Amino acid sequence: MRVELPNIAHWRHDLGHCLHTTMGVLLQHHGLDPLQVLGANWGFFHRPGDVRREEYYFPLHRDGLLESLAPHHPVWSRWHWPKDAESGWREVREAVLAGNAVAAAADNFHLPFRPAYRDVHTNHLLTVYGFDDERELVLISDPVPPRFQGAIPLGQFTDARDSANPVLHDRDLFFTDNPVANRWLEVGVSGEVPPHDRDFVRGVLAANDAGFAAVHPGPELSGLAGQRVFLDGLADRLGDGDASVIDEAFIATGAVLAMTGVHGDYLAATARQFDSPQLMEASRTVDRVAHSWSALRIDVAMARDEPASAETSVRNRSKLLLAEQELALERLRAAARAL
Repeated sequence: MRVELPNIAHWRHDLGHCLHTTMGVLLQHHGLDPLQVLGANWGFFHRPGDVRREEYYFPLHRDGLLESLAPHHPVWSRWHWPKDAESGWREVREAVLAGNAVAAAADNFHLPFRPAYRDVHTNHLLTVYGFDDERELVLISDPVPPRFQGAIPLGQFTDARDSANPVLHDRDLFFTDNPVANRWLEVGVSGEVPPHDRDFVRGVLAANDAGFAAVHPGPELSGLAGQRVFLDGLADRLGDGDASVIDEAFIATGAVLAMTGVHGDYLAATARQFDSPQLMEASRTVDRVAHSWSALRIDVAMARDEPASAETSVRNRSKLLLAEQELALERLRAAARAL
């Protein structure tokens, strides 16, 4: 039997990673606009000690991964944790046979189309949209460069999904030492998708603004106040020479960077839709926030051998980032009033 599901196409954002690209492919499969769904949300949430070593990490603060990523739309996702490789493939195959493309975790070390093939272990996410039983092939979509859409042998895919994802040498960084465990993610739409009109956009901007303004007692860090605590704590730990903060901060800031970058493009597209110069100006400021996160993330990643060397740079970049973010929020409030 051969099955190849329709409506599978690449979608990617330059500042995103495999989580956003895979969710974009699956949202398109369900007939939704990925930028509108993935780009509407902007916020900050961090649960200290809960950062997971996987490329598709995103802090969970709602019922599921996609619900946390895209809270303004009626979408949902559920992880499945099969007991072994055989049941893992059977479950994915049954989902695809039922007409549903799914996301699957995989180790890039075993994927022949990835640059890391037979070189670097890493916990990656991609889309499965078909199979060929007779030829023992799996159809995969992965928009992350060099981008691939097509078939690979089931045996290679099984090795990638069943990998222990070990640390073998000094190139296995950030997303290793976390078994892939054959897990896969089911995605769906639970209700009518609201029209992307002015009322919806005003509601999105108001909800995001309220999220940044909210203050929670912790231990979770959320909103602008929580972001300040996170950044101050990062600089303090670097100054103390705490190398354990490197991986945690690199992964956590990657999630915020991706969300901020996609939100900036969402705002620009929305500004064009409604011919709003105020919203376009706000989008540019959000872009600057995203690139400040990117610079800070690079500082952290480069400090592995000497954590204390990054303290001053991280403090300076944090001040700039927070100032730009406050300006972006002010401009978004003005844009919302003008819509």
